[in-house]
Amino acid sequence: QLQLVESGGGLVQPGGSLRLSCAASGFTLASKTITWFRQAPGREREGVSCISASGLTTKSVDSVKGRFTLSRDNAKNTVYLQMNSLKPEDTAVYYCAADRVPDPDFCTLLFRFGKWNYWGQGTQVTVSS
Repeated sequence: QLQLVESGGGLVQPGGSLRLSCAASGFTLASKTITWFRQAPGREREGVSCISASGLTTKSVDSVKGRFTLSRDNAKNTVYLQMNSLKPEDTAVYYCAADRVPDPDFCTLLFRFGKWNYWGQGTQVTVSS
């Protein structure tokens, strides 16, 4: 079965850290661009961070710049989102999505710009004291 599996979410106090993992099953992530999206209740889905297939391009939404870092380990077929200095407004369900694009240095935070052939089930991140 071709799927992405997220893990690493949980409850953390403001200022704390979490590392989310996105592991691929049944296919390789090495040739895919990966984007982490999040969605909070009553809010639109938002692209948080992305990384190109080559790993040379990463992008983050302004609200997480300097706090979130995206990396990939192709040997483990896994992408990681390190989240530091977490804020209550980071509370959401986080999803990873993979897409195969011609340009190995391309990634996008915009949902409408990808086909997103692969999605994970989501992992809840709650930032609260």
